[in-house]
Amino acid sequence: MELRKFFRSVDLWVANSRVGSYFRLGDSVNPDKIDSASFCREIRAGLTTFATMAYIISVNASILSSTGGPCVCDLEDKQTCDGIPEFKTCKEDVRRELITATAAIAGLSSLVFGILTNLPVALAPGMGLNAYFAFQVVGVNGGGKIPYQTALTAVFIEGIIFVVLALSGMRQWLVKLIPSTLKVATGVGIGFFLTEIGLSYSVGIGAITGGGPVTPLALGGCPSELLNEKGMCASGQMTSPKMWLGIFCGGIVTAFLMAYRIKYSLVIGIALVSVISWPRNTTVTYFPDNEVGNLRFDFFKQIIAWHPMDKTLNKLDWTFSRGGSQFALALFTFLYVDIIDATATLYSMVRFCGIDDRKDGDFRRSTLAYCTDAFFISIGALFGSSPVTAFIESGAGIAEGGRTGITAIVSGLCFLVSIFFAPIFASLPPWATGCTLIMVGCMMIRQITQVNWYYIGDVLPSFVVMALIPFTYSVAYGLIAGIFVYTILNGLVGIVVYVSGGRIEPREYDLKEYWTWKGVGRPPWFVRVLKQRCQDQNEDRNTASGGNGTDDMDGSSSMTRVNPVSNEYYAANAEAKL
Repeated sequence: MELRKFFRSVDLWVANSRVGSYFRLGDSVNPDKIDSASFCREIRAGLTTFATMAYIISVNASILSSTGGPCVCDLEDKQTCDGIPEFKTCKEDVRRELITATAAIAGLSSLVFGILTNLPVALAPGMGLNAYFAFQVVGVNGGGKIPYQTALTAVFIEGIIFVVLALSGMRQWLVKLIPSTLKVATGVGIGFFLTEIGLSYSVGIGAITGGGPVTPLALGGCPSELLNEKGMCASGQMTSPKMWLGIFCGGIVTAFLMAYRIKYSLVIGIALVSVISWPRNTTVTYFPDNEVGNLRFDFFKQIIAWHPMDKTLNKLDWTFSRGGSQFALALFTFLYVDIIDATATLYSMVRFCGIDDRKDGDFRRSTLAYCTDAFFISIGALFGSSPVTAFIESGAGIAEGGRTGITAIVSGLCFLVSIFFAPIFASLPPWATGCTLIMVGCMMIRQITQVNWYYIGDVLPSFVVMALIPFTYSVAYGLIAGIFVYTILNGLVGIVVYVSGGRIEPREYDLKEYWTWKGVGRPPWFVRVLKQRCQDQNEDRNTASGGNGTDDMDGSSSMTRVNPVSNEYYAANAEAKL
């Protein structure tokens, strides 16, 4: 009880300060305060978000270092470069530098994002785009289409283009054009995506594996040494001690603590599994007695370590010595995947914590949010990393009660501290965070009831989004497919209804969700400026001609007439029908 009183007094003290007012804490004097937000809860949420994201420190470094970075190998068969001792040593140095770079860029971006936007969303180099960067653009050991340094230049330019799109308002406007039911479906799809990640081997408990052409997914759960060359369990399904440790200590125990509303339950589950997995010579150790395990343990024993970024910091190449057309293709791919992926993820996280504006289709400080995200894409390139994006693992902190930017700030500070404690944070095993991601996915899927299930023109595109996000392993591809189906299906229905004069309508057509190509809320600022200038020019022209506007047949002025059938009218009518 005394400890609870202490935390409550801390909450009240911070809430009554300028910090509490700025971040809109629940007990602050800010008239727009967030009732459920408290300082101690935000700290807990930030720690949870960091704990679920900490795997990115080692995973991102491992993926990007597979390219060899700036290390040079002159062999024609790049796969054999690892047999050269000098190249392998250089590649390991790049991996450790990228551990520092990943922690640094995740910390800086999350810290600044939390301060400027007051959103509980953390940023870091994104999974998926880092794989595309490493395996399709640069290639293993540099055997891809363009060199590592040139690929970083493409990422840097992408960030600059994003800043321009955000400042112009185009990025926000594109989000408003996405139908509301697809936005909800995106959040649900991300929930399934997190569940799939949590079940996988790479960053989860290893309960599923990639299947073959007949079964895209297959039952896993076997020890890693029983995986065949295709990544499937040759035998021993559901016998992995590591998987069962993750299920019971990371899943069942955490769920039990959550049932009793025990604070830090997600963090406790992750810490419990990690501590059990650190001792060597056990069946669940993260440091097996082999080359990989020895490298991990040697790094873990350092506890505190700092590795300078001599090989990855500011290595952009503006000469485009090889693959100019491939550079343009990579830039375009980074651009369209990132603009949809990051934007959809960010909006889904904001909607998940319930602080979006449902009427305007936007959220507070959206321009700052998009600009900050874009700015750190370019900064990440200077650090030698693939594009930075909003992380869907932020949902873990939101589920823990995070509602303000303090959550992101705490996560950012943890990442900055992890620069010096990277050996510890890089040693959180994937089966420690797997069940946490599954439970967060479960929480995000709850919003599936908000999808418009009454009209097929909304149901089918929403289902396509929810299904393809996890199966394509990409938020962007799932949303693109959903928008395509929505456009074709509703476009054909609209043509039939228009040609028939409204006599041939599908069943439940009056229950379809209202949508307009003009979008909801205010248009981008530059559109408003252009409209105002046009109106001013018309007024000047009419004043010079001595008139007050062109009179219509009914005697009203065309300049001042207001269309009585506005967007708000249609929206209200649609709600009434529902």
